[in-house]
Amino acid sequence: MISKNQKLITNLQILQSVVKWQHLEYTATSLWDTLATIFNHQALILAVNSSFVDPLLQFETQLNIIESSFKVVFAMPTLKQVRDIGNNECEELDLEELYQSILNIFEDTLLILVSKDLYKLQILKEMAVWMSEDNSYLQHRVLVIICRVLNFASRKVRGYGSVDAPCLGDLAAELSLLCSHTDGSITQQASFGIYHLLCIASCENVNIAEGKVTKCDKTGSYSWLPSLLDTEYLPDILRGDKTKIAQSIGHTLVPSLLTDFVWNLFMRLNSPNPVMVKEAATMLKLTLEFHANKVTVVSKIVNTIYEQLSGNSTHIMKQTMLKVITLLTRTSPKKVIFQLMDYPVPADNTLILMWHAAGNESSVAPYVLKTILLILKGKPGEIQDSFLERRRSSLDATNMMPVAASQALCTLLPVGSYKKAVAQFFPQLLMALMFQLCYSSNTQMDSEDNLIYARDALRVLLNCSGLQQVDLSLKRKNFWKQASQVLFHLHGTYLVAKTLAEHNFPQFPETLHYLYKLSVEGPRRTEEGVITVIFLTELLNKFFRDPFPEEFMVLFRNWVNDSNPAVSKLSLQKIATMAPVINQIESVCSLVLSILDAFYSKDKTVVIRALFTLRRLLNKLDRVTYSSLCTRIATSYFPLMDHTDTGIQSMAIRHFGELLRDMNQYTWMLNAVVLESLVPLILFLEDTETRVVMACKHTLAICALELKWSTFPQFMEHYSFEMVVLNICNNIFISHGSYITDLISDSLGFLRSSRVYLRRAALILTGYLATLGRHLLLKDDIEVMLEAVERVLQDEDPLVEELAKTTYELFKKIAHNLTSSVIKQSFRRLFNFIYIKKVKLLYNYNSPGSPMEIKETDNCEEDVEE
Repeated sequence: MISKNQKLITNLQILQSVVKWQHLEYTATSLWDTLATIFNHQALILAVNSSFVDPLLQFETQLNIIESSFKVVFAMPTLKQVRDIGNNECEELDLEELYQSILNIFEDTLLILVSKDLYKLQILKEMAVWMSEDNSYLQHRVLVIICRVLNFASRKVRGYGSVDAPCLGDLAAELSLLCSHTDGSITQQASFGIYHLLCIASCENVNIAEGKVTKCDKTGSYSWLPSLLDTEYLPDILRGDKTKIAQSIGHTLVPSLLTDFVWNLFMRLNSPNPVMVKEAATMLKLTLEFHANKVTVVSKIVNTIYEQLSGNSTHIMKQTMLKVITLLTRTSPKKVIFQLMDYPVPADNTLILMWHAAGNESSVAPYVLKTILLILKGKPGEIQDSFLERRRSSLDATNMMPVAASQALCTLLPVGSYKKAVAQFFPQLLMALMFQLCYSSNTQMDSEDNLIYARDALRVLLNCSGLQQVDLSLKRKNFWKQASQVLFHLHGTYLVAKTLAEHNFPQFPETLHYLYKLSVEGPRRTEEGVITVIFLTELLNKFFRDPFPEEFMVLFRNWVNDSNPAVSKLSLQKIATMAPVINQIESVCSLVLSILDAFYSKDKTVVIRALFTLRRLLNKLDRVTYSSLCTRIATSYFPLMDHTDTGIQSMAIRHFGELLRDMNQYTWMLNAVVLESLVPLILFLEDTETRVVMACKHTLAICALELKWSTFPQFMEHYSFEMVVLNICNNIFISHGSYITDLISDSLGFLRSSRVYLRRAALILTGYLATLGRHLLLKDDIEVMLEAVERVLQDEDPLVEELAKTTYELFKKIAHNLTSSVIKQSFRRLFNFIYIKKVKLLYNYNSPGSPMEIKETDNCEEDVEE
């Protein structure tokens, strides 16, 4: 390529011999050199244009050559200075023609490039930049050429469905800045250039936008229909009307091109030329005033504004950038607010200025508050997942945006234009800030100052909402000083709700509705559920009498079995207070059943609270309703009788006894349930916990009354477990002998228990039941019983092992005495109904801690006629 350039330069004499201005060679040497250079550059450009090289490399090569030509051509003296070189009129005309030819060659080169590829309109944008960087160039001549090339391109694209010219936005920005030039000729050319540029850009929207469309006539050629741009805006554009220019550019350019236009103007605010800064600011504000909704790099602009304002900025630059924030907030509040919240906390003065600017646009106040509420759903200090980390511009992976949002509310809520929006979103803001107070008090933050923003925002909200008395009352209760303490947030929630209720705050209906909505939808975090329940309960306590309306009772019923134990306990606590009016609740059965479901909670405190609540309700419950539920309630106590927590275990046993006492008129309904409970009640008499043993004694005494046993031992401080078992078994045999096999089955199940005392007691109880009810046992029953006892013959506990051997031998004797004759077996059963066997002690077992001796006796029965 270089050798070819050198060859063209050395052939300059041949070029001189064929041109008619040869006689000017020595008169205007610089023009001749310029002409030679332009010819040379044109040849190189066209050679590259026709070669098969990478398009990007081709464009870069051509752009470099064009730049060299530009600097040569437009560094020429003015036409008047060139004419003055001539010695006569003829030479002056020749010099003028030579001068124009140089310009025409440069222009022709551009036209050739653009005719092949409209993408190369990018060169015009670069020319405008070169011109703005050096005022010594012939600006008018540059603009004339730019305008002509754009005119050519606008005629070329007529009928095109789309145009590949990504430079149009930047070029429009360069031309728009020249529309206010002091030189009228420059202004005129720039205005024409904008008009032709918009004609080109209109093809981008040809299929979807209003204005220019193309249609095909009968001959197959395209005709171009004039648009609003041609008829309405043209005179104003040509007059350099900035408003109309901004409107027309915003109307015509597609979002990507308009974004380039806005960004170009925005970056010009940093120009050292105050005139250019002023013109760029004016055009930027006018464009965003009408078409800010089409700008796609809002976050980038906001971030750049923050960086610029944080440094040294002029007054006009600061005012313009803050106005840009306001205008962008009008059309893209969510993008602006999210970006403003993504800076380190606490906010500096620059950021607070930007918040004020965003708050100046009252028309979007609801959208701004909605966005802030969305941010306040986050938890301060929470680690963001990888997806969100990629979205956020901050380097810190922890989410501190909610803290920034709380601080922003301190700035935005007092703004007068936000008063209506604050009233509209009062419930949402109130609860969001209550949640943030809770999060802040539970989160380890780098600075204690970060804890105060949610508190301060809450105070501002109360004062902006006409609740100054609530603020003062909370101050007297020392709430504001303690709000950030870890152990205070639940009590603090109670204080806020109670204080609001005490002052009959006018926002009660909206707040109640929002709390109901939150409750139905369900909280996203456990802390939110607790705060919601406390708040709702306090407001309902103030404005409604127990019981609450059914809509709210449904919520409390559902909360009983909430996954959050704190919510369950709060709900149960409130339900317990409704005991005096329990019979007025429409769905009382459903409420009781939900409490029974809470017995299965994994949290022990929830189970205890459920037991207490149920007992309080049953004390007041209508007996008809009670009777319909008594069987279900009674069986629900059974799993708790073997609970690992002895407090729950003893309470369940006692409450079961209280239920039997309550339902003494419905004994026939509960007989089966009472008999089913006997095995655990008897076995847990051997429990190591005194309160469990006492509960079993209490409930067994009630069972004896319900089952109408003739005799029942009085439990003394020291008593014999085996004697109690013998007495109970005798009573069972007399009153409900047919249930003995079921009781044996239940007893055998405890042989698999991990607790030694249960295995001991189960062996003793099983032995006595089998002895008394042997006439009811079949051979298969005995085999099952022997198999169950065999498992504990080698038990790790020696006493269990000896008890098992005794019981095993007893079962074998019973099996040996069984007859295979159906007649004999029936006769034996009849005989046992007539004659009752009085069984003597089989084991001579003493409870642990007392002397114990186990003796086997062959003659353990004595026939007695009753």
